[in-house]
This record gives sequence, C-alpha cells and structure tokens, in this order.
Amino acid sequence: MAYLKKIVTSSLKTQVISHMSLEYEKILDEIGWKILEEMQRNARISFSELGRRVGLSVPAVTERIRKMEDVGIITGYHAEVNAEKVGFPIIAFIRMSVTGDVSTKIISLIETMPEVIECHKGTGGDSFIIKIRVTSVHHLEKVIEKLLPYGSTSTSIVLSSPVTMRLIERPGN
Repeated sequence: MAYLKKIVTSSLKTQVISHMSLEYEKILDEIGWKILEEMQRNARISFSELGRRVGLSVPAVTERIRKMEDVGIITGYHAEVNAEKVGFPIIAFIRMSVTGDVSTKIISLIETMPEVIECHKGTGGDSFIIKIRVTSVHHLEKVIEKLLPYGSTSTSIVLSSPVTMRLIERPGN
C-alpha cells in the first residue's frame, strides 16, 4: 500500500510539474520573453509603451504581466542604488568553509547583517559565498570577525565589475 501511495504521489508531482511547465511555456512564448526583456531593462516602462514595443494592447500587456507575477516569474520591482554615492564603496566576497551543524546559526547571523547583499549556500570547499558592501577596509574586518567563530573565511575585494546586471534571456538565444 505504501508503495502504491508513493507511485501515486510521484505521479501527481510529475503532473503538477508538467502542468507548471506548460503554464510557463504559455506565458513565456516569444512575446512573453520580449516583455520580460523590456521589463528587465526598465521596470518603470509604461504599459502603453511596452505594448507598442511588443505589439500588444495595454490590457493584454497588463494581463501578461499579472500572470507572470502570479506564477512567480516576476518577483518584484527595485530601484538600482549607486552604493558608492551612499557611502559603501567597497564590494567584497567572503567565501566561508564550515564544519559541523552551524549553518542555521550562520544564516541567522547573516540575516541580521545589513552589509550582506547576497548569500549563497553551495557545494565544494565553500559552504557559503557572501557578497557584502562596506564603508572601509576596517568595516570589512569587523564583518569578517563576526563570521570567524563559525568557520574559516577567505575574502576577495572587488576591483571592478565589468558585468553587473545581465538580462535573463530566452534559452537558446
């Protein structure tokens, strides 16, 4: 009986995933990808201008964007802030290697640190890769000191960023 339940559950999950794939394929047709591309370039574009660029009416564009939001393709709209101009000129990546069961403690700590822009948990020698913005090298040192009780760190300071925000494009293009 448990085996049958596992097969049915697995089959239902496959159906849900297949349904979601079909749903995404409907939403992300050629026009859907054009909308995403334009929205990534400028999320403040008016729906009328967006419609003109992709060949749809304002109501059709509005509906397409609403569907993308509903299924989680579009997850938000953000302002790009020049961190240097607001006092955070240094970007650094801290790679952290940990042993034992400290991941939840590290994540809890990192969630409280305003310097952390991104944190990625991964495989290999680095348990975490943490991207931070700081005001000075001294500030960077203080951030590293907060992390040291949980594992070893290796830090790289960014000198320049030749590629910053690449658009997510349709696969195969």
